[in-house]
Amino acid sequence: MKSSHTTKLRSWGVVVMTMLLALVLAACASKPADTGTTTEPEAAAVEPVEVRVASLKGPTSIGLASFMGNVDSLGLNNTYTFNIATAADEILPSVIKGETDIALVPANVAAVLYNKTEGGVSVIDINTLGVLNVVTGDASVQQFADLAGKTVYMTGKGATPEYAMNFLLGKAGIADQVTLEFKSEPTEVVQALSADATAVGVLPQPFATAACIKNEALKAVIDLTDVWAATVDDGSQFLTGVTVVRNDFLAEHPEAVQEFITQQAASVDAANGDPAAVAPLVVQAGIIDAEGVAAKAIPGCHLVCITGEDMKTALSGYLQTLFDSDPTSVGGTLPADDFYWLG
Repeated sequence: MKSSHTTKLRSWGVVVMTMLLALVLAACASKPADTGTTTEPEAAAVEPVEVRVASLKGPTSIGLASFMGNVDSLGLNNTYTFNIATAADEILPSVIKGETDIALVPANVAAVLYNKTEGGVSVIDINTLGVLNVVTGDASVQQFADLAGKTVYMTGKGATPEYAMNFLLGKAGIADQVTLEFKSEPTEVVQALSADATAVGVLPQPFATAACIKNEALKAVIDLTDVWAATVDDGSQFLTGVTVVRNDFLAEHPEAVQEFITQQAASVDAANGDPAAVAPLVVQAGIIDAEGVAAKAIPGCHLVCITGEDMKTALSGYLQTLFDSDPTSVGGTLPADDFYWLG
């Protein structure tokens, strides 16, 4: 026979368990159901915008060829219009007037534009490194030091090619041993090389490649971008083109600017990864006339999309070199830090 004490304990146990179960049920009833998702405030949709892009006929536009040729099939949030100009003087006024939002221009022209607009533009990336090559039929010229005692034909007197060449000659210690003879057009340099098998010239891409294809005696023996990298240790690089944006447009449409940079970088990768596949798009855009020349020239164009601190270091050092040679080449003064948009 069970004791009354044991019976009472069991009764109290039932009461306690009943009370605990009631509390649990009440807590569950008062707690919202957990659906496994967190409710976040909905972000406002970004309105699409037309992005007006201008670039130069030549290497600075080659990196955009895939972007331009496939823009309608990329499913982008914004729409893009592209204008390829033959000279930087055609682009600057359109940027100043607000008719162009993003422009791919020579590095020194970007600094000039910054000064002309009182800081109204920012550089967002470097799109092309150096495109100058020493071309000759003289087998004795294999490295930069071999230019000592030579006459070198080139274009760009009073412009960045001359400043860069003089800088490199000075670094090599042969500035007083080399005579620079300037021509008005690259075709004139090619003519001088064709007339004299021992002549030495400096040609930009794609002219360097085209000249060597046309005349098998000629070779592009020295890449000045490599010479700069081997002799200058301040982090700067030999540059050709950069990409700038109007600050008003950047402030209003930062997402569009970021989308452009993303697509530009992908386009550059496409060109560097498979020049032959991109060559038809280069011709289609009217940048180069022949696919064969385009395909062979692309590797020597040093197409890049360098952003952030790396961009600032490389570009600021290059502009300092130009400023030291001739302050007017960068617009009279070096751009301030706000010139460099680090993203």
